[in-house]
Amino acid sequence: MRLALIAHDEKKPDLIEFAEERKDDLEQFELMATGTTGQRLIDATGLDIERKQSGPLGGDMQIGAEIASETCDGVIFLRDPLTAQPHEPDITALLRICDVHQTPLATNLASADAVLDELVDQLAGKE
Repeated sequence: MRLALIAHDEKKPDLIEFAEERKDDLEQFELMATGTTGQRLIDATGLDIERKQSGPLGGDMQIGAEIASETCDGVIFLRDPLTAQPHEPDITALLRICDVHQTPLATNLASADAVLDELVDQLAGKE
């Protein structure tokens, strides 16, 4: 199973902490992330992560393409709801494609735990 990890700048520390706490679970997945987020996660956790472009340079759209191709099984996208993002149309498109393809999407830490728990359970059921 493939899982995408994305975080706006103000949420990157939260995603890193989440990944450190849930590293054993995350290691069960093929991980992908937008550019800077992916590098920071690799540096902090040592997880094997395929890096896409940074979000403003098209990384959100690259992950959206993975969802549309049904090669992404879930998205954890810690969004900063208090800061305007210059690539907001790309973010909206990514959220929409998750809805269209019924792809689990977490946008905060509480839902990230829930989505990851569900995907881990699905993996366990496949063994």
